[in-house]
Amino acid sequence: MRPSRRTLLTATAAVGAAGAATGTASAEPRPGSGRPPVTAQRPSRELRALLREIDPDRVAATVHKLVSFGTRHTLSSQDDPARGIGAARDWLLSELRSYAAASGGRMTVELQSYVQEPAPRIPAATRITNVVATLRGSVTPDRVYVVAGHYDSRVTDVMDATSDAPGADDDASGVAVVLELARVLARRRPASTIVFAAVAGEEQGLYGSAHLAQRFRAAGTDVQGMFTNDIVGSSTADDGTRAPYTIRLFAEGVPSSETPEQAAVRRAVGGENDSATRQLARFVRDVADNDATGMNIRVIHRRDRYRRGGDHIPFLERGYPAARFTEPAEDFAHQHQDVRVDETGKQYGDLPEFCDFDFTARVARVNAATLWTLAQAPGTPRGAKIVTSDLTNSTKLVWSRGTEPDLVGYEVVWRETTAPEWTHVIPVGDTTTHEVDLSKDNVFFGVRAVNRAGLRSPVAFPEPAA
Repeated sequence: MRPSRRTLLTATAAVGAAGAATGTASAEPRPGSGRPPVTAQRPSRELRALLREIDPDRVAATVHKLVSFGTRHTLSSQDDPARGIGAARDWLLSELRSYAAASGGRMTVELQSYVQEPAPRIPAATRITNVVATLRGSVTPDRVYVVAGHYDSRVTDVMDATSDAPGADDDASGVAVVLELARVLARRRPASTIVFAAVAGEEQGLYGSAHLAQRFRAAGTDVQGMFTNDIVGSSTADDGTRAPYTIRLFAEGVPSSETPEQAAVRRAVGGENDSATRQLARFVRDVADNDATGMNIRVIHRRDRYRRGGDHIPFLERGYPAARFTEPAEDFAHQHQDVRVDETGKQYGDLPEFCDFDFTARVARVNAATLWTLAQAPGTPRGAKIVTSDLTNSTKLVWSRGTEPDLVGYEVVWRETTAPEWTHVIPVGDTTTHEVDLSKDNVFFGVRAVNRAGLRSPVAFPEPAA
């Protein structure tokens, strides 16, 4: 007998949570019940208090408000005060400014606009506007982390800019996550800078996020991590199967931005599963797959789903580590469907009725745990190298010391080349070199930084020294 969708979904969720098969699953695993990676970081009292502030009712209110604009199609009205993408843009600006007022001047809010000339899905020159809030870090402000959702919407016909396109799940839910994070974090002092972005033009071709990523790249901004939340409003699949405590995280392997020379090195020494984005995904599991967030993180080793893509892709294309959060199994009967009632009286369309706001709030907690820990921890170590000039059965690693004032040392991590997660951690102290009595030919190594509070950075995967 073929296994049911429910059995398959819950079984794979268990694998994602525990890192190994757990046998036949009869229910979704309890968050935090799996065996955590050896690199896992338990949430502090401060982080748990922060996560408790995330409010499902406020998430719901944001989704309902965005739906109330009728359509948020990129080609819809930009000057109608009640309907269209312009009305949504102005409301988002007002909301983020109200959060910034509680930040003591640390958060600034702006509209980032440009005119997109005619292009695929853009028949005429169109102004595309991102709404962006920046919470400046108090210690290492030049290190930046970005969280985004797209506020434009669409129906079945991607060029239909007039029909109702509520876009509750795709992607008012992701924008609600961004706004709730901005509200909660505005009253705090992160060490590094966090950017909260509601981007436009996603359904027409990722235009808003491409503009945002290019602005960062042109300015030389040190973006050490970017997450898009796209379709995070429901835990129910098209057959009614539910996985309310699992979120997928899509993470690219070999970076598309690598030069042919870099790709050749990767093929020669391995590391196909060790891009900066994959290390970022491991970090998410380390800090957010636990009882404090109430969620299991199912990492998917792909850039995105088949035939589709999200706002993390322009960041990947510009060399930034970036990943996508999306719900465990999509309901295609509602996504992008025109608002209608069929002959049986069943309603269709991307409406709030099909959202699970408690689920979306838990997704917001995953994002909050990740971003707050990234911002408070040291940055990913720079200049990590494996010394290959001497052919020995030990391994010498070198790296550059970070500049954080609370940095106290480093850890070397390693695993078998076939293992998906780091399996061993070696504290090495406040140094920039360490030799391990293991052959570099047989295992993979990494380096992460540690600060005075015991927070760890994402892992840096070392390259062969020239």
